[in-house]
Amino acid sequence: MSKVVLITGGSSGIGKSMGEYLTNKGFIVYGTSRNPDNYTTSKFSLVALDVSDINTIQQAVKTVIEKEGKLDVLINNAGAGITGPIEEIPDIEIKRNFETNFFGPINVIKAVLPQMRKQGSGLIINITSIAGYMGLPYRGIYSASKGALELLTEAFRMELKDFNIEMTNVAPGDFATNIAAGRFHAPIVKGSPYEKKYASVLNDIDEDVNRSSDPIEVAEAVLKVIQTKSPKIHYKVGAFMQKFSIVLKFILPDKVYEKLLINHYKL
Repeated sequence: MSKVVLITGGSSGIGKSMGEYLTNKGFIVYGTSRNPDNYTTSKFSLVALDVSDINTIQQAVKTVIEKEGKLDVLINNAGAGITGPIEEIPDIEIKRNFETNFFGPINVIKAVLPQMRKQGSGLIINITSIAGYMGLPYRGIYSASKGALELLTEAFRMELKDFNIEMTNVAPGDFATNIAAGRFHAPIVKGSPYEKKYASVLNDIDEDVNRSSDPIEVAEAVLKVIQTKSPKIHYKVGAFMQKFSIVLKFILPDKVYEKLLINHYKL
């Protein structure tokens, strides 16, 4: 029987790419969107879900299970970008980002676990970010929310080991998606002590996304994880230097690595 996959944030970007790819590979795929009626040409089913609304999470999971009788794979993909000097980002935007990137995935995981435990099997893939392995200037909140999800997965794996439920992280680098359009940008404030450097870093971030790889690479990596009997804890997908930056963080002294980032971002 085909495996049933639920992908949060499946209407665009990496989520859409994964959904189409897995559908073509014979999986039964359900994606989610806050407004699925806006995506009538989707190549896989979309159900209504807002990761900041626990009622919609529970209803979406219930809908999939009622239709298919099982849920084999959850891909926690829905996420939001955020940039700005931490001092100048409004508290409400910081909390909103964590609601989407951290608390939302927790609530989706909680919603699927009873079914997976009942089945005696399941796989949960959390889409994090290479940015979650390091505190990046003017992306500190994003780094923190994705880093928190990485650590959560490590703890969850040990708690779930007796139930035959696997959990892993897939951390993409920069890919050519519309994430920049949906990202919260703290405004560049005239006269701010961060004005010039933030403007420069923001421009570099957008250029990196625009010249990045096709998100199909993430979809291919996710398929390999699904087909792996015992997935690793962490996977990284992206350009060589982006993945190598994580290696450097673990082998270089802290201040040396910090200096590399300062030089890279021209700070």
